[in-house]
Amino acid sequence: MMRAVVYETYGSAADVLRVVNVDRPEPGPGEVRVRIELSGVNPTDWKSRGGATPRPIDGFQIPHHDGTGVIDAVGAGVEPGRIGQRVWTWLAARSSRWGTAAEWSVVPSGQAVPLPAAASAELGACLGVPAMTAHRCLFADGPVEGKNVLVAGGAGAVGHFAIELAKHFGARVAATVSGPEKAELAARAGADLVVNYREPGAAELLQAFAPKMDRIIELALGANLDLDLAVSGPQTHIVDYAAEPSDPVLPVRRCMTANVTLRFVLLYGIPAPALDRAADDITSAIEAGALTALPITRFPLDHVAAAQDAVETGVIGKVVVVP
Repeated sequence: MMRAVVYETYGSAADVLRVVNVDRPEPGPGEVRVRIELSGVNPTDWKSRGGATPRPIDGFQIPHHDGTGVIDAVGAGVEPGRIGQRVWTWLAARSSRWGTAAEWSVVPSGQAVPLPAAASAELGACLGVPAMTAHRCLFADGPVEGKNVLVAGGAGAVGHFAIELAKHFGARVAATVSGPEKAELAARAGADLVVNYREPGAAELLQAFAPKMDRIIELALGANLDLDLAVSGPQTHIVDYAAEPSDPVLPVRRCMTANVTLRFVLLYGIPAPALDRAADDITSAIEAGALTALPITRFPLDHVAAAQDAVETGVIGKVVVVP
């Protein structure tokens, strides 16, 4: 048996999340079992649990996609030498009941990625959803070496890894934030310029850095589009990875005049080869010391509802659950 967080219906965290004992899963063909050290919490986790982005529940659902731990069993077709390997996981709960908010999780072998020895468990639990989303936003339209990249929300998890990955792969990076604490985080991640978008002159500061951005990594398209278009032109790709409460109204003529390309990214629909490339590039960046963990807030497994609520209310940094 193992202790795990489960939910069987959609609803608020306090109403539907329970910590129970369930049978420890066994890895099937092509799978590995991971003894979870830390489980990372992301907005997609509370949205799925709350029913905003519902998925079929197979009896019960253990939440959370991201985590770090050690492989302790492998299924048929997996190299036995992987047992004992320290790994980070991605999309553990996609089409599976075995998310990482438990003492053990079972995932396809390719979704348990070796974690370099120098990397902390905290960094491993921060990867997955945010780092792979950031990678797709940056590289869906080609390399970023020598490009100018603007990262909106540079202190958030996706923004953090977008800054670090862009810098690692040779881009010049500007980031926007909403206040001094977040500005410090974006600067620490390596942004060449950090701008408070709420202050007068934000557009002028960005235009002085780069009259035209090549990539704009966006989390609030409607709210930020005026600023984005001020630094856009032909060959600018605005890549949005988050949905606002209200759908934006696009100023079509201004977008046409700028000749921008709009791209939308949702991790669940990214082609498999792009996900595999993201995992490889993220691991190489870790090995180079280019990726760092955000500030960590820890919750014990029994307080998982509070952990998900903290993410939903916008706590700065990353939230992890300790099984």
